[in-house]
Amino acid sequence: MDEQTLNMRRRRMLGMTLALTGAGMPLPGWSQGGEFPKPGTPIRYVVPFPPGGLTDVMARAVGQQLGERWKTTVVVDNRAGGGGQIGADTVAKAPANGHTLLAITLTHAVNYSLFPGASYNFVQDLRPVALLAASPMLVVVAASSQIKSFKDLMEASKGRQLNGGSSGNGTPPHLTLALFNQLNKSAIQHVPYKGGTPCIQDLMGNQLDVVFSNFPESVAHVKSGKLRALALCSAARNALVPDVPTTAELGLAELQVENWTGIMAPARTADAVVDKLSAEVVRIMRTADIEERARTQGFRVDARDAQAFAPYLKAEVERWGRLVKTANITSL
Repeated sequence: MDEQTLNMRRRRMLGMTLALTGAGMPLPGWSQGGEFPKPGTPIRYVVPFPPGGLTDVMARAVGQQLGERWKTTVVVDNRAGGGGQIGADTVAKAPANGHTLLAITLTHAVNYSLFPGASYNFVQDLRPVALLAASPMLVVVAASSQIKSFKDLMEASKGRQLNGGSSGNGTPPHLTLALFNQLNKSAIQHVPYKGGTPCIQDLMGNQLDVVFSNFPESVAHVKSGKLRALALCSAARNALVPDVPTTAELGLAELQVENWTGIMAPARTADAVVDKLSAEVVRIMRTADIEERARTQGFRVDARDAQAFAPYLKAEVERWGRLVKTANITSL
């Protein structure tokens, strides 16, 4: 067989592969038969962050319920590191049989643009299973700060150099800060930390001027009086801080940012398996017990099945990809 004929055959095979993938059809060799979940085989739920964090807490709540309902074992496996990339890479390369799941957040949607040379492709190697819950970003300053309102922040950030902390480059707090700078035409200096806790501690110690914080990381300090909440980056107020106005109310409606958490599986996982997982997870999220747990953790249940989650995730990847590019955000 000559080289030209060989190349033509390769192109035809590639075209067939892309067509099948685009149609959501399983490729040859995918495991389609047998019972799911397979008796005696645990479900591995990979959380790409340390234990005790909010994504971990939500994954454990869902995993416990899933295990009880299906009479199987769900093992939460914390694979922290690389801004969530290590755990995601692990699941992307796992067997596509429904027994390996990945907990994701807004961070992963951003990582697609932030790490173009990653060892896996977030869009091609993983598929959505369900969206679980979300929480808005909360704009906070130290209780002793001279910045008393969101309007004060908008004006002060144009008149003098302010420092804004975040839990790291490319994290939701960093992105929200960058979006604020873009919308407000200001230049708050970004100061990245290794996690939300040290960042909030330095804010309370007056070493930072402002943090566009993950709601659950700062709300307790707001309620205790150690921090002042200026605005909620949302269209609606939150019952935990009912007196805090939204950015929509304050004239910056485009500054709406929610950090969310969801579930994905290896891309080649069969539709029937994903559909079964998706439906069960949505039912779990809509139970009164889980809704209450989410609320006390600062989350709002936003349960969506795979079909509804897919366009939402696509829009998030595209939205934050534009900001990464225009704001020149890097992973370093």
